[in-house]
Amino acid sequence: MRIAPEQDRLHAQIAFAVEIDKLKRVIRRNNLMDDSRRENDAEHSWHVALLAMALAEHAPPGTDIPRVVAMLLVHDLVEIDAGDTFIYDPLAVAAQADAERAAADRIFALLPEPQGSQLRGLWEEFEDRVTPEARFAKALDRLAPILANHLNDGGTWRLHSVKAHQVLEKVEIIEQGSPSLGAYARELVRLSVMRGHLAE
Repeated sequence: MRIAPEQDRLHAQIAFAVEIDKLKRVIRRNNLMDDSRRENDAEHSWHVALLAMALAEHAPPGTDIPRVVAMLLVHDLVEIDAGDTFIYDPLAVAAQADAERAAADRIFALLPEPQGSQLRGLWEEFEDRVTPEARFAKALDRLAPILANHLNDGGTWRLHSVKAHQVLEKVEIIEQGSPSLGAYARELVRLSVMRGHLAE
């Protein structure tokens, strides 16, 4: 007996749902803001998606916030295969693009069309940072760990001997997506240095 096309679609969508559950097992370098444990990728994606809603007024005028939220919910799915890359490790970052593209090829292809292409398009838009939505999404993605490290007394920064100039390079990305959030991030860096939680 032949399975109806709608059943094929459902099976593919359920397979995708099962696969993306693995994001909960990808452990990031950053600790939670209370420093109780390390954060996983699913928690990070949920957090920055909600930040897009909470901080929407800091986006450029006309930014499509629901699109930003969708982008942030899919932006780290590739880490199911590629793993979390420590952004202050230049060798790991250099190898990241190819690994993540291969992961995108596999993971988004689990969905039926046009869903797979739509989600893949959101991921590519986030990576390319050409649209205001992508730049704002990337700004939030970079702001979250800076805020966490500021609140947990330098957590990952101190553990890996990260310097202020390295963090300020990430702040430039925040400024491209939101000048007001960029200014806020610069102040967090200044305060963290002043308190001895981030080396100059």
